[in-house]
Amino acid sequence: MTSPRHATLYRMVMPAHVCPYGLKSRDLLRRQGFEVDDRWLTTRQETDDFKALHTVETTPQTFIDGVRIGGYDDLRRYFGKPLPEPGAVSYRPVIAVFAMTALMALATSVLVQGAALSVMAAELFIAFSMCVLALLKLQDLEKFSIMFLNYDLLARRWVPYSYVYPFAEGLAGVLMVAGVMTWLSAPLALVIGGIGAVSVFKAVYIDRRELKCACVGGSSNVPLGFVSLTENLMMIAMAVWMLARLH
Repeated sequence: MTSPRHATLYRMVMPAHVCPYGLKSRDLLRRQGFEVDDRWLTTRQETDDFKALHTVETTPQTFIDGVRIGGYDDLRRYFGKPLPEPGAVSYRPVIAVFAMTALMALATSVLVQGAALSVMAAELFIAFSMCVLALLKLQDLEKFSIMFLNYDLLARRWVPYSYVYPFAEGLAGVLMVAGVMTWLSAPLALVIGGIGAVSVFKAVYIDRRELKCACVGGSSNVPLGFVSLTENLMMIAMAVWMLARLH
Protein backbone atom coordinates (compact mmCIF):
# COMPACT_ATOMS: atom_id res chain seq x y z
CA MET A 1 0.00 0.00 0.00
CA THR A 2 1.38 3.39 -1.02
CA SER A 3 1.95 5.76 1.87
CA PRO A 4 0.12 9.09 1.59
CA ARG A 5 2.15 12.12 0.64
CA HIS A 6 2.52 14.95 3.09
CA ALA A 7 1.84 18.64 2.63
CA THR A 8 2.24 21.59 4.96
CA LEU A 9 -0.42 24.26 4.82
CA TYR A 10 -0.16 27.70 6.41
CA ARG A 11 -3.49 29.49 6.67
CA MET A 12 -5.16 32.28 8.61
CA VAL A 13 -7.36 31.12 11.49
CA MET A 14 -8.26 34.09 13.67
CA PRO A 15 -11.17 34.70 16.05
CA ALA A 16 -12.80 37.13 13.60
CA HIS A 17 -11.65 35.56 10.34
CA VAL A 18 -11.02 32.08 8.99
CA CYS A 19 -9.61 32.25 5.48
CA PRO A 20 -11.99 30.45 3.07
CA TYR A 21 -9.17 29.77 0.62
CA GLY A 22 -7.29 28.04 3.40
CA LEU A 23 -10.24 25.73 3.95
CA LYS A 24 -10.47 25.09 0.22
CA SER A 25 -6.74 24.31 0.04
CA ARG A 26 -6.94 21.84 2.92
CA ASP A 27 -9.96 20.13 1.37
CA LEU A 28 -8.28 19.88 -2.04
CA LEU A 29 -5.11 18.41 -0.55
CA ARG A 30 -7.06 15.81 1.39
CA ARG A 31 -9.09 14.85 -1.68
CA GLN A 32 -5.82 14.35 -3.53
CA GLY A 33 -4.72 11.86 -0.89
CA PHE A 34 -2.35 14.08 1.11
CA GLU A 35 -1.87 14.11 4.84
CA VAL A 36 -1.97 17.78 5.76
CA ASP A 37 0.16 19.42 8.42
CA ASP A 38 -2.35 22.20 9.06
CA ARG A 39 -0.55 25.19 10.57
CA TRP A 40 -2.60 28.14 11.76
CA LEU A 41 -1.61 31.78 11.58
CA THR A 42 -3.66 33.10 14.48
CA THR A 43 -2.73 36.79 14.59
CA ARG A 44 -2.15 39.55 12.06
CA GLN A 45 1.45 39.91 13.24
CA GLU A 46 2.09 36.20 12.82
CA THR A 47 0.62 36.35 9.32
CA ASP A 48 2.70 39.37 8.35
CA ASP A 49 5.86 37.73 9.70
CA PHE A 50 5.15 34.57 7.70
CA LYS A 51 4.62 36.54 4.48
CA ALA A 52 7.82 38.50 5.03
CA LEU A 53 9.81 35.33 5.76
CA HIS A 54 8.69 33.56 2.59
CA THR A 55 8.41 36.69 0.42
CA VAL A 56 4.76 36.12 -0.41
CA GLU A 57 1.87 38.56 -0.54
CA THR A 58 -1.00 36.29 0.41
CA THR A 59 -2.00 33.27 2.43
CA PRO A 60 -2.75 30.39 2.42
CA GLN A 61 0.53 28.88 1.26
CA THR A 62 1.07 25.18 0.61
CA PHE A 63 4.40 23.33 0.71
CA ILE A 64 4.82 19.84 -0.77
CA ASP A 65 8.07 17.96 -0.22
CA GLY A 66 9.57 21.17 1.10
CA VAL A 67 8.76 23.08 -2.08
CA ARG A 68 6.36 26.00 -1.94
CA ILE A 69 3.45 25.48 -4.30
CA GLY A 70 1.64 28.72 -3.49
CA GLY A 71 -1.94 29.78 -2.85
CA TYR A 72 -5.22 28.07 -3.68
CA ASP A 73 -5.13 28.88 -7.41
CA ASP A 74 -1.53 27.69 -7.59
CA LEU A 75 -2.53 24.48 -5.84
CA ARG A 76 -5.35 23.85 -8.33
CA ARG A 77 -2.90 24.48 -11.15
CA TYR A 78 -0.41 22.05 -9.56
CA PHE A 79 -3.05 19.29 -9.59
CA GLY A 80 -4.15 20.13 -13.13
CA LYS A 81 -7.55 21.45 -12.04
CA PRO A 82 -9.31 23.99 -14.27
CA LEU A 83 -9.20 27.65 -13.30
CA PRO A 84 -11.70 30.25 -14.44
CA GLU A 85 -10.17 32.93 -16.60
CA PRO A 86 -10.97 36.50 -15.52
CA GLY A 87 -13.63 37.95 -17.79
CA ALA A 88 -14.21 34.67 -19.65
CA VAL A 89 -17.69 34.31 -21.12
CA SER A 90 -19.91 31.57 -19.73
CA TYR A 91 -23.43 30.26 -20.25
CA ARG A 92 -23.46 28.75 -16.76
CA PRO A 93 -25.68 31.47 -15.16
CA VAL A 94 -28.35 31.04 -17.84
CA ILE A 95 -28.19 27.24 -17.65
CA ALA A 96 -28.58 27.43 -13.87
CA VAL A 97 -31.61 29.73 -14.13
CA PHE A 98 -33.42 27.69 -16.77
CA ALA A 99 -32.63 24.37 -15.07
CA MET A 100 -33.99 25.62 -11.75
CA THR A 101 -37.12 27.22 -13.20
CA ALA A 102 -37.81 24.06 -15.23
CA LEU A 103 -37.62 21.96 -12.06
CA MET A 104 -39.86 24.46 -10.23
CA ALA A 105 -42.41 24.26 -13.03
CA LEU A 106 -42.37 20.45 -13.06
CA ALA A 107 -42.70 20.32 -9.27
CA THR A 108 -45.64 22.74 -9.30
CA SER A 109 -47.33 20.75 -12.04
CA VAL A 110 -46.98 17.58 -9.97
CA LEU A 111 -48.41 19.35 -6.92
CA VAL A 112 -51.40 20.83 -8.73
CA GLN A 113 -52.15 18.31 -11.48
CA GLY A 114 -50.43 15.15 -10.31
CA ALA A 115 -48.25 14.97 -13.43
CA ALA A 116 -44.94 16.59 -14.26
CA LEU A 117 -45.40 16.93 -18.01
CA SER A 118 -48.31 19.22 -18.73
CA VAL A 119 -49.28 22.44 -20.47
CA MET A 120 -49.18 24.09 -17.04
CA ALA A 121 -45.55 23.05 -16.60
CA ALA A 122 -44.58 24.66 -19.93
CA GLU A 123 -46.44 27.87 -19.05
CA LEU A 124 -44.97 28.04 -15.56
CA PHE A 125 -41.45 27.39 -16.88
CA ILE A 126 -41.60 30.58 -18.94
CA ALA A 127 -43.34 32.56 -16.20
CA PHE A 128 -40.92 31.42 -13.48
CA SER A 129 -37.98 32.16 -15.78
CA MET A 130 -39.23 35.70 -16.32
CA CYS A 131 -39.56 36.23 -12.56
CA VAL A 132 -36.09 34.91 -11.76
CA LEU A 133 -34.44 36.80 -14.61
CA ALA A 134 -36.14 40.00 -13.44
CA LEU A 135 -34.90 39.35 -9.91
CA LEU A 136 -31.30 39.01 -11.15
CA LYS A 137 -31.57 42.27 -13.07
CA LEU A 138 -33.03 44.10 -10.08
CA GLN A 139 -30.10 43.11 -7.84
CA ASP A 140 -28.11 45.95 -9.43
CA LEU A 141 -30.39 48.01 -11.62
CA GLU A 142 -27.68 50.50 -12.54
CA LYS A 143 -25.28 47.85 -13.85
CA PHE A 144 -28.09 46.19 -15.76
CA SER A 145 -29.15 49.43 -17.42
CA ILE A 146 -25.60 50.18 -18.55
CA MET A 147 -25.18 46.76 -20.17
CA PHE A 148 -28.72 46.87 -21.60
CA LEU A 149 -28.06 50.22 -23.29
CA ASN A 150 -25.31 48.58 -25.35
CA TYR A 151 -27.85 46.87 -27.60
CA ASP A 152 -31.53 47.51 -26.81
CA LEU A 153 -33.04 49.73 -29.51
CA LEU A 154 -35.79 51.30 -27.40
CA ALA A 155 -33.53 51.94 -24.41
CA ARG A 156 -31.10 53.78 -26.65
CA ARG A 157 -33.86 56.15 -27.72
CA TRP A 158 -35.52 56.40 -24.30
CA VAL A 159 -33.03 55.67 -21.49
CA PRO A 160 -35.66 55.26 -18.71
CA TYR A 161 -36.77 52.05 -20.46
CA SER A 162 -33.53 50.44 -19.30
CA TYR A 163 -34.81 50.91 -15.73
CA VAL A 164 -38.42 50.00 -16.49
CA TYR A 165 -37.65 46.74 -18.28
CA PRO A 166 -36.87 44.49 -15.23
CA PHE A 167 -40.02 45.68 -13.45
CA ALA A 168 -42.14 45.05 -16.54
CA GLU A 169 -40.64 41.59 -17.01
CA GLY A 170 -41.17 40.71 -13.35
CA LEU A 171 -44.74 42.03 -13.31
CA ALA A 172 -45.65 40.06 -16.43
CA GLY A 173 -44.08 36.91 -14.97
CA VAL A 174 -45.89 37.19 -11.64
CA LEU A 175 -49.25 37.80 -13.33
CA MET A 176 -48.66 34.78 -15.59
CA VAL A 177 -47.86 32.58 -12.59
CA ALA A 178 -51.09 33.73 -10.91
CA GLY A 179 -53.07 33.37 -14.13
CA VAL A 180 -54.69 36.77 -13.69
CA MET A 181 -54.89 40.01 -15.68
CA THR A 182 -53.90 38.35 -18.93
CA TRP A 183 -55.09 41.50 -20.69
CA LEU A 184 -52.02 43.19 -19.13
CA SER A 185 -49.39 40.45 -18.79
CA ALA A 186 -49.63 39.09 -22.34
CA PRO A 187 -49.33 42.41 -24.21
CA LEU A 188 -46.56 43.47 -21.80
CA ALA A 189 -44.56 40.31 -22.50
CA LEU A 190 -45.26 40.64 -26.22
CA VAL A 191 -43.94 44.20 -26.34
CA ILE A 192 -40.77 43.74 -24.28
CA GLY A 193 -40.05 40.35 -25.85
CA GLY A 194 -40.57 41.70 -29.36
CA ILE A 195 -38.33 44.72 -28.83
CA GLY A 196 -35.72 42.52 -27.19
CA ALA A 197 -35.73 39.95 -30.00
CA VAL A 198 -35.32 42.61 -32.70
CA SER A 199 -32.57 44.34 -30.69
CA VAL A 200 -30.58 41.14 -30.13
CA PHE A 201 -30.99 39.98 -33.73
CA LYS A 202 -29.76 43.32 -35.06
CA ALA A 203 -26.80 43.57 -32.67
CA VAL A 204 -25.59 40.00 -33.11
CA TYR A 205 -26.63 38.80 -36.55
CA ILE A 206 -26.71 42.02 -38.57
CA ASP A 207 -24.16 44.31 -36.91
CA ARG A 208 -21.98 41.33 -35.85
CA ARG A 209 -21.18 42.92 -32.51
CA GLU A 210 -19.65 40.88 -29.67
CA LEU A 211 -21.46 41.98 -26.52
CA LYS A 212 -22.41 40.63 -23.13
CA CYS A 213 -26.04 39.89 -22.41
CA ALA A 214 -27.84 41.70 -19.60
CA CYS A 215 -30.41 38.90 -19.32
CA VAL A 216 -29.06 37.61 -15.99
CA GLY A 217 -27.97 40.98 -14.64
CA GLY A 218 -25.31 43.55 -15.33
CA SER A 219 -22.43 41.63 -13.76
CA SER A 220 -22.64 38.51 -15.92
CA ASN A 221 -20.29 37.30 -18.63
CA VAL A 222 -22.99 35.64 -20.72
CA PRO A 223 -22.42 36.41 -24.41
CA LEU A 224 -25.24 38.12 -26.28
CA GLY A 225 -26.56 35.76 -28.90
CA PHE A 226 -28.76 32.70 -29.34
CA VAL A 227 -29.62 32.33 -25.64
CA SER A 228 -30.65 35.98 -25.36
CA LEU A 229 -32.76 35.70 -28.49
CA THR A 230 -34.38 32.53 -27.17
CA GLU A 231 -35.34 34.28 -23.93
CA ASN A 232 -37.20 36.96 -25.86
CA LEU A 233 -38.82 34.47 -28.23
CA MET A 234 -40.07 32.50 -25.22
CA MET A 235 -41.79 35.62 -23.91
CA ILE A 236 -43.34 36.27 -27.31
CA ALA A 237 -44.55 32.67 -27.59
CA MET A 238 -46.06 32.77 -24.11
CA ALA A 239 -47.82 36.06 -24.84
CA VAL A 240 -49.27 34.80 -28.12
CA TRP A 241 -50.40 31.56 -26.47
CA MET A 242 -52.16 33.41 -23.65
CA LEU A 243 -53.83 35.88 -26.00
CA ALA A 244 -55.01 32.99 -28.19
CA ARG A 245 -56.59 31.29 -25.19
CA LEU A 246 -58.64 34.41 -24.47
CA HIS A 247 -60.57 33.93 -27.69
